[in-house]
Amino acid sequence: MLVSDTARKLPATNTILNPAGWPQPKGYANGIKARGEMVFVGGMIGWDTEFKLPEGFVAQTKQLLENIVAVLKEGGAGPEHVVRMTWYVVDIDEYRNCLPDLGKVYREVMGRNFPAMALVQVKSLVEKDARLEIETTAVIPD
Repeated sequence: MLVSDTARKLPATNTILNPAGWPQPKGYANGIKARGEMVFVGGMIGWDTEFKLPEGFVAQTKQLLENIVAVLKEGGAGPEHVVRMTWYVVDIDEYRNCLPDLGKVYREVMGRNFPAMALVQVKSLVEKDARLEIETTAVIPD
């Protein structure tokens, strides 16, 4: 799923929070101030509608982000409304080694919306072949 150019803009009611003198983060925000109706997406993994996981970290990430967008759509939201993501990965080095390709996949699905994010390495996930899981919060402006 590709994000349209109009969906790449932050809603006017959201404010990126970056204290004066701090460097501009790349690929995420230090904080977001938002007002509106909230949509919470539980921990998603990168399986398809037949519960099959694609091979590899980047492929799972792409499917996972598409899954998030599908749930957001059910709630009347889109990628542009996402204000927070928490990524859980089973191998931080695998994540780091994929960064250039991850950036491309992220922008393809989520656009240029870079919410407040956290990344945590975990020992394992419930689905043993899953490489990552992401929780997401979106805010639809009033």
